[in-house]
Amino acid sequence: MAPASELRLLTFPAAAPTPVQPNAGHPPASARAQTVAKLRTRIRQMERGERSCQAVLPFGVAALDQRLPEGGLRLGALHEVIGGGNDGAYAAAAALFAAGILARLEGPVLWCLTYPDLFAPALAAAGLHPDRVIYAEAGDETAILQVMEEGLRHGGLAGVVGETAKLPMTASRRLQLAAETSGGLGLVLRRWRHAETAARFDQPNAAVSRWRISTLPSAPLPVAGVGRARWQVELVRCRGAKPGSWELEACDVQGRLAVPAELADRPAAAADGQHRAAAG
Repeated sequence: MAPASELRLLTFPAAAPTPVQPNAGHPPASARAQTVAKLRTRIRQMERGERSCQAVLPFGVAALDQRLPEGGLRLGALHEVIGGGNDGAYAAAAALFAAGILARLEGPVLWCLTYPDLFAPALAAAGLHPDRVIYAEAGDETAILQVMEEGLRHGGLAGVVGETAKLPMTASRRLQLAAETSGGLGLVLRRWRHAETAARFDQPNAAVSRWRISTLPSAPLPVAGVGRARWQVELVRCRGAKPGSWELEACDVQGRLAVPAELADRPAAAADGQHRAAAG
């Protein structure tokens, strides 16, 4: 340590006060008004579920795509799919509908379930190869929703599927926000094993759309055999779109739906009238 005689005290002169200018550091009133207007517009868009440059996945069925706001199923969003009844065939149709959607996206798929009852060859028949699917078996439905949220936030998946009977508003909002952030596709398969659980289906949630899939008889073939499966595809609810119902052929090995040949030949106006009647 230097001797006390060699220590010097450094002093700094006080800075001269800077005069305060009116509105210093603040944008002018006109700029603030523009910023507030933009924020209000953004809030209205979020309340209506609107997004700029939204990515969508068309179904490839004109009548169905034209009914949806952006011309297809919105990506970066949460969607809800249920079977048209309590029978296992309806649940299987709903699962294959979801598989066909994911088959037309690239990348791995996270499928969250509580019971290992998913039949991989059936998914492959709907275009979703088993090698693309990562199965996450959770202990209960709460864990299903938590795993779904983590998968959607990951951002490296083509989509995330969760099989659950309940979809509370808070959990669905978290899933929707996670999908928006990552741009991933979230599909909730509503499955229930008890009638009292099915009664809660109509409770509101934050899913962008709700679909109901029912099985229909296959078209008869001119020779012995079973024709391509048919579904009644119902758009029960969708932000910015009216409900609708379409009789379609089930997903093929590429995950694509199709209009039955005898229905495709009908005039468009008559077919649309049939869809509105079915929706009502």
